[in-house]
Amino acid sequence: MINESEVIRSPLLSVLQDLHLKYQQLQEGKLANYIPELAKVNPDLFSICIMTIDGQIFAVGDYQHLFTIQSISKVFVYGMALEEHGREYVLTKVGVEPTGDAFNSIVLDEMSKRPYNPMVNAGAIATTSLIKGSGPTERLNRMLDMFRRYIGHDIFIDISVFMSERTTGHRNRAMAHLMLNFGMIDQKIEEVLDLYFQQCSLMVNCQDLAVMAATLANNGVNPVTGEQAVKSDYVRDILSVMYTCGMYNFAGEWAYKVGLPAKSGVSGGLIVVVPNKMGIAVFSPLLDERGNSVRGVKVCEELSQKYCLHIFDYLRGSCKFNGN
Repeated sequence: MINESEVIRSPLLSVLQDLHLKYQQLQEGKLANYIPELAKVNPDLFSICIMTIDGQIFAVGDYQHLFTIQSISKVFVYGMALEEHGREYVLTKVGVEPTGDAFNSIVLDEMSKRPYNPMVNAGAIATTSLIKGSGPTERLNRMLDMFRRYIGHDIFIDISVFMSERTTGHRNRAMAHLMLNFGMIDQKIEEVLDLYFQQCSLMVNCQDLAVMAATLANNGVNPVTGEQAVKSDYVRDILSVMYTCGMYNFAGEWAYKVGLPAKSGVSGGLIVVVPNKMGIAVFSPLLDERGNSVRGVKVCEELSQKYCLHIFDYLRGSCKFNGN
């Protein structure tokens, strides 16, 4: 865990403080009330955190406040499935095409019968089913150890959120049964769903998310611990799917305006990867109609514009990120 005394004072920190002050006033959006526990969150919580690939940290707001990771977990479980099975096998179970549909749509590709991509719920459930282990406990422990490598410390599950999701997750059960019908997952539906609900209920803070994003920016190596969290061979696969599918049916506009691999979660978290430079994380639980953090999107649009972070900004050749 990075202490507050380690947060670097710099012009970049001043920019983050200005953005935090500006968008703290923005009250648009709603809490994710279809998961009862998430509807109890304080809507005023707001934090921004950046970690560079050399381990510098810049953070403002409630960056040590814990919340559940939700759909951001899909990115890292997808990487785990790639490591354990290889990209060709994983592609037989889940595709890589953006859908244009909501993240919880009950729909599969009509031709292949696969979920469209691992960032929507159906695809994430299929990906979670690929985690190896002799039983539920071993699979959970292996998944927790994978997240530990990304974050740099042990994490735990919020049991109340897990039970809330388990009790109300009827759409996810419908998706699982549909995929079972087409052979995309096996018969152990309740075990798979429990593991999926558990991964979504992992407790993180904005600082943790920035480290995770920076690990991907650093070719899979955690900038704080130096540990290889995921094989470098699969980082490109992960970032490609984040870029095209990570923001759900907002992915096209996000790619146009921000132009970076990203993933959102309905608890209000948002991670952005700037390859070979840094990871960005924002937490604000007020969501737009697509399930993305309202403040998070605004902050990332401004950072991308100010520091020329869009992946095609290199064509301009007029500005570079240097932390100023």
